Amino acid sequence: MKKTIILLFSCLSLLCCKPSAPKEDSIKSKLTGSWLLLSSTATRKDTVIHNDVPGTKMIKIINDTHFSFLQHTLEVAPDSAAQANRLFVAGGGSYDLTGNHYTEHLEFCSAQAYEGNNFEFDLEIKGDTLIQTGIEKLKDIGAGEENQLLMEKYIRIKN
Repeated sequence: MKKTIILLFSCLSLLCCKPSAPKEDSIKSKLTGSWLLLSSTATRKDTVIHNDVPGTKMIKIINDTHFSFLQHTLEVAPDSAAQANRLFVAGGGSYDLTGNHYTEHLEFCSAQAYEGNNFEFDLEIKGDTLIQTGIEKLKDIGAGEENQLLMEKYIRIKN
């Protein structure tokens, strides 16, 4: 009887133990949400280009399977002629995440030359800050032979 009770409690304690989630799930749960772009730089050889255009705002939205981004000019256009000159960029698609290696598969983009390309990044999440760093292969998008190092920093948008 004593052995049966010990065996029963042992089995119950094993059933109560929850297996720990794989590391990828932890990164994915931290990645899911809405992010505001703080800075974006591209480095070609020894030249740094700031991609975060003054007077614009960009957000990235990431769910379990897809991402999207939206960027536009903050100033309200006074008329239809000025409206035509406003910056608006949008895109999205699916993504893969393995450890901290994140690959975007761009399916839709207002700059259509980018559609159908993959963009690979290494992710780092520190508190509410997302940093993604990767090499953009410019020849794949018809922009010359050089590659550039991209670094984008985002802060989580809270409700």
